[in-house]
Amino acid sequence: MKEQTLSRIAVIILAIVMIVFGFYHFMHPRDMLVFVPGFLPGGIAWVYVVGIAFILAGIALILHKWVKIAGYVLAALLFSFVLLVHLPNYMNSGDLEMQRVSLISILKDSAIAAFAMYVAANAQKI
Repeated sequence: MKEQTLSRIAVIILAIVMIVFGFYHFMHPRDMLVFVPGFLPGGIAWVYVVGIAFILAGIALILHKWVKIAGYVLAALLFSFVLLVHLPNYMNSGDLEMQRVSLISILKDSAIAAFAMYVAANAQKI
């Protein structure tokens, strides 16, 4: 299989995952609300904004339109989750299990963000 075909498949898988995450934000907004930092005004509105961002990024990647913008915005969004949500949860959790969950979230979102940056940087090739 050609390298370009494999790259396209990887991007489509990323897009599908982002769309599923986005729909989850709309199907279970109250579950996601606990992750919105208390210092951000707007509360549940952020859950919907992030859901929309995930869905739009996924659509852009599937349609191969605005891939560079979608990739960089997705990466910035995910890195902001690492810094504003997962890292504080990891640092402030007294519960070992919550620390593990937060660490897994840090690693997962960092890896997805890194791949989104790679996709954006190579938007013309894939």
